Amino acid sequence: MPPSKYAFFVTGTDTEIGKTLISAALLYSLAQAGIKAAAMKPVAAGIEVRDGVRINEDIALLREQAGGALPEKEMTPYLWDEPIAPHIAAQKHGVVMQSDVIRRAYLATAQRAEAVIVEGVGGFCVPLSAHENMADVAVALDLPVVMVVGLRLGCISHALLTAQAIRSRGLTLAGWVANVVDPTMPYRDENIQTLRDAIEAPCLGCVPRLDNPSAKLAAGYLDLSPLEIKIKDT
Repeated sequence: MPPSKYAFFVTGTDTEIGKTLISAALLYSLAQAGIKAAAMKPVAAGIEVRDGVRINEDIALLREQAGGALPEKEMTPYLWDEPIAPHIAAQKHGVVMQSDVIRRAYLATAQRAEAVIVEGVGGFCVPLSAHENMADVAVALDLPVVMVVGLRLGCISHALLTAQAIRSRGLTLAGWVANVVDPTMPYRDENIQTLRDAIEAPCLGCVPRLDNPSAKLAAGYLDLSPLEIKIKDT
């Protein structure tokens, strides 16, 4: 089955740089455009128990913005309790994570919605096992990639290496988002301009450090017209 026009794989230059916030903003924007979207985070690590309920914050945020609730095993085929490298968590449980399992979950998800946002875990090449990593998942899904660049010292090299890795796997870099991780970063605008000049893909926006981050607020800083997502006039 060919991928949906509005299916994207969201990756980042590192962990904890805003992939989930940007993924949620994409879901919010798709909803505003009248497009029914589903969300996947195929691999996740870190569970909190609140009032007897097991919660992963990233999954909860994505589920809140998605147009329809997916079965847990479809949305997140591999969910680990400890907030550690997922391949290590899998090893502890004697499990070998496989991109084929994730691809089957994606194909099932794609039957349920007009659009699918798939958020990776960590950076683009985070290991799944001794033989596969998240880049292999992106290739298996054959989706255009949206890259989140965490703006802090060192981000230029991380962004360029990630963009290079995406293209080396034969994937399309559909666009990238600058997300402010360090609000005190010196010469932030100059760093963004350097990235604009060096990355052969459109910048979809720059999201500042938000005191109370939400999908709606983050979406307000994005221009998704390069992704052919047009918000309906209200």
